Amino acid sequence: MYHVPPHVVNTNVGRIAAYVNHVPSGGLPIIFLHGVYFDHHLWDYQIASLRDRTTIAIDMPLHGSSRSNVKNTWTLHDCANMLIEVLDALDIPQVIAVGHSWGSMTILRAAHKHPERFSAAVLCNMPLFKASRKQVVKLRLGYPLMVFRDFYSTQAGKALFGKSSLRDNPTLIRKLKRTMDLLSNEQIQQVDRAVIVEAEDASRMVANLRIKAVAMKGEEDYVPTLPGNVETVIVPGGHVSPLEQPARVLELLLKLL
Repeated sequence: MYHVPPHVVNTNVGRIAAYVNHVPSGGLPIIFLHGVYFDHHLWDYQIASLRDRTTIAIDMPLHGSSRSNVKNTWTLHDCANMLIEVLDALDIPQVIAVGHSWGSMTILRAAHKHPERFSAAVLCNMPLFKASRKQVVKLRLGYPLMVFRDFYSTQAGKALFGKSSLRDNPTLIRKLKRTMDLLSNEQIQQVDRAVIVEAEDASRMVANLRIKAVAMKGEEDYVPTLPGNVETVIVPGGHVSPLEQPARVLELLLKLL
């Protein structure tokens, strides 16, 4: 999608790549944040359809082009601060934010602390509750299989995508492997620890959210329907709605504009 070098922003987490498609006379800019193991190309379909607004797609820490000088330890709250630092560096006072999983978790925390910086948000496939002990144990038991990286990535894909999606579009696994294979075993564990293992319950943040927001989840997704005043749209598929249901994600965003 982007054919120019990214803006590189020094943040509290590390050097973060932001791909900007600038439209001078458009409405509020839209910023896109991907989930674990992907990169900014997760949003290619949606961005290609938005010709009248400036769009920004971030490579999250350790992913894509955001691989330089990333701290050894960071948290979701550091990611939220990172998002505000990127907006400041790009001189963008307010945006519409669209996130997938980790990206949604980051947007929620940033909007909770700085609601004035966000006009609205689309929160795709957002984990809400603290990971259970069973989930953490299952995650850690899988790490020895990283020596068989192709197998490990395939199993990750089967956990992330819905069975129906993989049946209809088996190339989805290849899209995950393209970006996941850039991560070292240690980096995967670092991301999992910050985004999954150490993520706190965010129910109160959702209940107290002071911006307009809508959510989306797949029928086979493990994440819950969001409570309170955030409507959740349920679509076919699993945990990666931006790839499994790209047109439905775009439709939800356009309704919000």
